[in-house]
Amino acid sequence: MLKELSPHVATAFPFATTLSLEPLIAYWQARETDPNAGIALLARSIGEQVAAAEWARGPILDHATIECNCDLVETLMLAVIPAASFQTAISGVIPPFQRYSFYHTPRFAEVLLNPQQNIKQPLNVDARTMEVYMARMAYALILDKIYGVQLPITGSITFTVPDYNIGLYRHYSVDFDSTFLDVRVIGERPALTSAQLDTLTHNLHRTDLWQELLPPSSFELVGFNILNLADVTEQEILSELKYDLLERDVLQASDRLEQIQEKLRVLFGRPFLQLGIAAYDEKKKAFVDFGRKINHSFLTKQLAHQEAGSGFRQIYSQLWQDRQPLVLEDVEQADIPEDLRQQILGIGIRSAILALLPYGDDTVGLLELGSPNVNDLDEFCLEKVNQFVPLFAVAVKRNAEEIQTRVQAIIKEKFTAIHPTMEWRFTDAALNLLAKVEEGNKNAEIEPIVFHDVYPLHGSSDIRSSSTARNDAIQGDLIEHLTLANKVLKKASEFQALPILDELKFYVTKHLRRLRQGILTGDEVSIFESLKTEVEPLFEYLSQNTPDLRPVIANYWSNMDPDLGILYKRRKEFEQSVTLLNDTVSDYLDEEEEKAQEMFPHYFQRLKTDGVEHNIYVGASLVENKPFDLVFLKNLRLWQLLVMIEITRRTAELRDKLPVPLETTQLILIHGQPLNIRFRLDERQFDVDGAYNIRYEIIKKRIDKATVLGTGERLTQPGYIALVYAQQREADEYLEYLDYLQDRGLLEPEVEELELEELQGVKGLLALRVKVKLG
Repeated sequence: MLKELSPHVATAFPFATTLSLEPLIAYWQARETDPNAGIALLARSIGEQVAAAEWARGPILDHATIECNCDLVETLMLAVIPAASFQTAISGVIPPFQRYSFYHTPRFAEVLLNPQQNIKQPLNVDARTMEVYMARMAYALILDKIYGVQLPITGSITFTVPDYNIGLYRHYSVDFDSTFLDVRVIGERPALTSAQLDTLTHNLHRTDLWQELLPPSSFELVGFNILNLADVTEQEILSELKYDLLERDVLQASDRLEQIQEKLRVLFGRPFLQLGIAAYDEKKKAFVDFGRKINHSFLTKQLAHQEAGSGFRQIYSQLWQDRQPLVLEDVEQADIPEDLRQQILGIGIRSAILALLPYGDDTVGLLELGSPNVNDLDEFCLEKVNQFVPLFAVAVKRNAEEIQTRVQAIIKEKFTAIHPTMEWRFTDAALNLLAKVEEGNKNAEIEPIVFHDVYPLHGSSDIRSSSTARNDAIQGDLIEHLTLANKVLKKASEFQALPILDELKFYVTKHLRRLRQGILTGDEVSIFESLKTEVEPLFEYLSQNTPDLRPVIANYWSNMDPDLGILYKRRKEFEQSVTLLNDTVSDYLDEEEEKAQEMFPHYFQRLKTDGVEHNIYVGASLVENKPFDLVFLKNLRLWQLLVMIEITRRTAELRDKLPVPLETTQLILIHGQPLNIRFRLDERQFDVDGAYNIRYEIIKKRIDKATVLGTGERLTQPGYIALVYAQQREADEYLEYLDYLQDRGLLEPEVEELELEELQGVKGLLALRVKVKLG
């Protein structure tokens, strides 16, 4: 049971208080000469009754006095509570600083009084707060009636009280009317200067200051207060919902969603109302439950079987088309699909309202209200529903954005950059990890990311003899560098006979002789370090002390790269050639890949080394909500061939324009069987999964060095496309593609069918080789 207002109010603020009807009697006496004859006649009649009732004059010390003379009290109270509104108004009369109501309307008694006619303590206002509020009203009255200073109207107070009829609570704004409350000074009136009055009016919350300047013992409050209540439950609930739904993660926390459900129960006056919220996932094209399926969303139970003709899809289509909430006053009789009817009835819902949550032009979710009673929710409820639907829409949108931010943080932390085709699967894994963490599993780990039964396509555009060309460039640069250094040393010997010069000439000459025979691993680094630490510091000394050597030393430095500090001519030309070839291949490959993604989404990976390598995986498990057919695989295989033909042509055209005339070779690995790929968290990249599939990776890494059986000839040749396979049926499919491309004039007529030498750990490979028409 709720506590009553504490009787210690008058102790903290010891005003003298007297219950009296005198202010009310004075009101009626003033009305005896009212221009309105009816009011004047009533006032004179009341005056005669008051004259005959001595108890009505002066202070009333016993509540029983009023209770025994209720007829006169009711007549007097016509000035307080009009008879026409007596049954609907929520009004009561109480003595100053007391909790007892000696006169009130039935609704006031129902809302605020206990059986002893005492005011119940509201759920939201404690005794101390109520005491301070009443003291402020008393001081405002004192300042007005004794000092002639009116304070600005302060904010009203709201009571939250239980409604035992429905087992909920309601909110009421409370207006304290002091019309019939007078103030009398006890003893000498406390003197206040203008400055003190100004201080009080600017410090309304300083009760200690008010008590000091206006001691409560100096005043007596005579008469009574009127409490007028107005039901503001709807406004308060909507205001609370606004603040609740703007809080972070409010829709993910089970206790917060329960609180929101409780407030909606109060708003509708339905103690058994159930709230369901489903977010709409645009990528999945489906509704999903929030958090841990709080409150059992009615319709999303159908998510497991949302076929085009299911009850859920029909209802959603109707909501989408009408753009208005759907009201089911009686689920059993409603015009809805039978499977959905049985689903809703099965969870005890007999009436419901379903409303889409719009955000701009998008739909971000679905709001569901349900009750176990028929007609609890009807058309008359829509006005309230329409007021809070936008609030839920904002909350769902904000919540979805926050979840997406957290998901992206997990993806970046666990997976780094993710191919767009596969992003949905990593998002699901991140969401599942979030759910585990929120359920209390702080040590939860991300689930394995495996895609089953995907078809691989591998191709490479390799730069022929790039290692040889690179070594030639290094060798040429080092020989020229040492030759320039040797010229300086020889010239210096003509001017100074230093033993160190002879030793350095010997060192440089020895390396020149060996470099002309060929370069060894480590030569580049060791020669560079020797020149920097031993030879070039001597050049600085010679330049400062032997002016005749400055021209030859200046020539040496003019041949050095300003950024690297070494002779970098041939290597620079080689790197420029490689970069131009790689960029040409990569740019074209990326451009065509965008078009291929539109044909069917797939995983694509491109790697640059001395050449460009690409990997493609395609299959049903990689995509979400999109059917896969082998025709898409065949399409990608033909697309890959067309791309390799064009790459061959473009790189051939570049050959004569390159500083170093490099050529490229094109290779395709055919693999007809699907395999599984797994994301390796430690390496943050995809790899084939399972022992059987490892063979594919081994072949992929070694075939670029493959040679033709019996000849030792490299399989890959400039101007040709080589296709490696293991099964004849794989070759048969590609022979059809080659025949088509030959007919289009893209390939030369002859197709070589070759056997390959055994590779390390791999044998039995075959190949097709065909020349590209370059003209």
